[in-house]
Amino acid sequence: MPDEIIPEKIPPERLLIKITRESLPQVKDKYPFIYLERGRLEIDDASVKWIDCEMNMVRLPIATLNCILLGPGTSITHEAVKVIAQSNCTLCWVGEDSLLFYASGQSPSADTCNLREQVKFSADPKKSLEVARRLFAKRFPDADLAEKSLKEMMGMEGYRVRALYEAKAQEYKVGWKGRSFTPGKFELSDITNQILTACNSALYGILSAVVHSMGYSPHIGFIHSGSPLPFVYDLADLYKEYLCIDLAFSLTLDMAGKYNKHRVSTAFRQRVITMDLLGKIGKDISDILGVKNARSDSK
Repeated sequence: MPDEIIPEKIPPERLLIKITRESLPQVKDKYPFIYLERGRLEIDDASVKWIDCEMNMVRLPIATLNCILLGPGTSITHEAVKVIAQSNCTLCWVGEDSLLFYASGQSPSADTCNLREQVKFSADPKKSLEVARRLFAKRFPDADLAEKSLKEMMGMEGYRVRALYEAKAQEYKVGWKGRSFTPGKFELSDITNQILTACNSALYGILSAVVHSMGYSPHIGFIHSGSPLPFVYDLADLYKEYLCIDLAFSLTLDMAGKYNKHRVSTAFRQRVITMDLLGKIGKDISDILGVKNARSDSK
């Protein structure tokens, strides 16, 4: 939770301040995300407040939040959704402790130029492959990908990830039998896989929020296909090594065979902030697609 979010028992007097697109901080300037469960989001004097199951009330600085992850037992009023959308803050519905990513609510964008460019690249097979190559080039900076097909590059990536798992297992002296996850049966996986699943899901939520906020579509990908959020998965592979894979193996032994959700959440959040993930995502998308932020173009 951001440091500036302070629980309060008596709501102060507030002025109704109209939110405009120009007055909002850019994606890179926002706090990455906040996870909520077992409570209610509603409006009081044009500000969004969170009331938990023990009737504690917290006012949320929506304009400075990039994404709200709604876990089990949460409810939200229609008016709260309107204000959150106006603030360009994305809502995502997730499982307990953000272990599963279910869906996200798209905020309307005032400018669709980024979406139009994304669609143009995706609709042209040659340009789509060029975008895919730029995505892979960020993971294979020394490789010559000019003549590689998408299938060949995906094969290279599969080998790289498997080798990465083995290298991290050796580095942190962790037993590793491979990536495994059964939907709805989180507890059946080993500790390393549990941490990987939790971190991946939280990363998807953050990326969905950023993609929506910048006026792109998470449903139009260049590498992944046939999945709910292909563009999110395309981008996630750029950051998983440090945010998810290295973190999972580094925490495994310390867990001593018992998954600690609070420690995983804290460590993941710290890495997101340390690497300035929100700043990197915006720049990486611009590099990959070769377009400027819609917000900048509209001025």
